[in-house]
Amino acid sequence: MGKKTIDRRWLPLNALRAFEGVAKHGSFTAAAHALLISQSALSRHVISLEQLIGVQLFERRPHALTLTKAGQHLLPAVAKSFDRLEYAIDDIRNDGAPAQRTLRVQMPPSFAVQLAVPILRDFRKTSAEVDIDLVSPAAVGPLLGDVDVAVVYAKPTVTDLVADLLWPVQLRILCHPQVAAQHRDKDLAAFIEANEIVHVRYEGEPRHQAWCEFLRKNGLGALNVERGLVFDTAVLAVQYALSGQGIVLVDPHLWTEELRAGRLVSPFAEELDKGYGYYLITHPEGLADTAIALFRSWLIERFGRDGAVAQPALQLAVSNDWQAVESES
Repeated sequence: MGKKTIDRRWLPLNALRAFEGVAKHGSFTAAAHALLISQSALSRHVISLEQLIGVQLFERRPHALTLTKAGQHLLPAVAKSFDRLEYAIDDIRNDGAPAQRTLRVQMPPSFAVQLAVPILRDFRKTSAEVDIDLVSPAAVGPLLGDVDVAVVYAKPTVTDLVADLLWPVQLRILCHPQVAAQHRDKDLAAFIEANEIVHVRYEGEPRHQAWCEFLRKNGLGALNVERGLVFDTAVLAVQYALSGQGIVLVDPHLWTEELRAGRLVSPFAEELDKGYGYYLITHPEGLADTAIALFRSWLIERFGRDGAVAQPALQLAVSNDWQAVESES
């Protein structure tokens, strides 16, 4: 039996609008108010769409309404289709006037805190017609369903999404310069033993995993790093180190300014590659969208120009007074 297809003449546009409204508001009542129709009419639209498709789009539970896997698959396509219709109609109504386009961009927390302001400021200088709606989930996670493009911190995987590597992550020990100065004569093993360990939580991994991997890679597996503090994000862990306490294992690319200014130092050259990288993720159909293509090419060019991709490891040398300086590779 061949694949089932639907003739576009019979696409239920009102039902699709109702589905999008319920999915975005997480409530039939709120969606009905937003769409200015009765809740019963809205419910009938969604039920008719589910009957047409042959699967449920929502899990209906007491005091909870969540998208099923089918609903999660359908929502981005519906939202983007209506967005494009809206932009095209606005272009025609404005009769050639410059159209303002809004991109919904997802970034992980530490990336957003450290890099979102300079990235978005510089992009807006060159592309003022594109507004940015930035979302940053509370923790590192997968691509949200309703965003146009996303930066994700992940290992390489094969999916139907377009993934552009911004840079591969190499973790290094960073600390406050006073911490480094207090232990200037110690080797790596003694330095780690003498300091408080600051951990960054990785989803699905034991809380001390990164440090344990770092020790094994550098032949220091006998040391104990199952102590210290654990933070959900790298930016919180580094903020603790900036206060003058502890040593943290993070990606130095996110803290280039702090390293240049001497607020942080990298006292040792040893690194850990956990296989992660920062990837720019785009839906394949989004590549035909001018605003998405513009942001994608600009971001890839920016990191290529700044050397994050061309130079996978940030080279840091430490002077006699433990002040880290950047050197060209």
